[in-house]
Amino acid sequence: MASIDPILQQVLEAVPFRLSPADGPEAARKALRDLPRAPLHPEVRAEDRKVDSAAGPIPIRIYWPPEHSGPAPVVLFLHGGGFAAGDLETHDGTARQHVVGTDAIVVAVDYRLAPEHPYPAAVDDAWAVLQWIAGHADEFGGDPRRLAVAGDSAGGNLAAVLAQLARDAGGPELRFQLLWYPAITWDTTLASYTENAQAPILDLEAIAGFSAWYAPDLDLSDLSALPATLAPSRAANLTGLAPAYIAVAGHDPLRDDGISYGEQLDKAGVAVTVDHAETLIHGYLGYAGVVPATTAAMDRGLAALRAALHA
Repeated sequence: MASIDPILQQVLEAVPFRLSPADGPEAARKALRDLPRAPLHPEVRAEDRKVDSAAGPIPIRIYWPPEHSGPAPVVLFLHGGGFAAGDLETHDGTARQHVVGTDAIVVAVDYRLAPEHPYPAAVDDAWAVLQWIAGHADEFGGDPRRLAVAGDSAGGNLAAVLAQLARDAGGPELRFQLLWYPAITWDTTLASYTENAQAPILDLEAIAGFSAWYAPDLDLSDLSALPATLAPSRAANLTGLAPAYIAVAGHDPLRDDGISYGEQLDKAGVAVTVDHAETLIHGYLGYAGVVPATTAAMDRGLAALRAALHA
């Protein structure tokens, strides 16, 4: 396996970070919030709103492209953080990068977090916002005929789930799904879970802890019993899904989640690209703009999304 990108390795040594549930949810959230971040793309206008749902109002943040002048494509973006951490602020820069990289409106979702709100709360919130976007896009300058979902890590899981729910419900029709190093299978027998058990940012122990918070009432060792709204790879039928771009990192326990899901989608006739960044780690979007290799990986995924939305 290729070594971690040397510039990325230097940054990891200078600013150590590990996403961990060991000290409880508030500590995990604070650690993610406290990571140093440079302001990105201040030219992107943003506005906070709330979407009504059966469980209460869901905070969202809408971002507009700098040159927005007419109906624009809309990307629903779902942040990572092990289903237990992350919010509109931790991923504000990433959302802005998606706006600029795709020339689309981005709607970021502050979905409810585990363990206080376990599965399927995050799914319910994400689905409610997607439906709201489809019905209200014209109110904020969006084109409801050009919708996509995107997310990183836990958010990649939710994006993949939304793609299946949208297909099964007969809409909203999606142009694309962009899945950044997603959690898909919960299958810890995959080789990457062993090879990257002590990987930077996210290790096997953390995955187990966050998974227990997110799905406390499910036996995650019985893969055959997991619902597709938790483990998208368990869907009985994967045909008819939106085209997908799955970005995986060589030094990530979740690497083979994305690779195997890509293989499943391909067998089902879904157009899919799997981008394997062999020298990168889980969470690499957080280093885009700082580490050239991560910036290049981000640009590849955003270019694919942009092409799908502006075709």
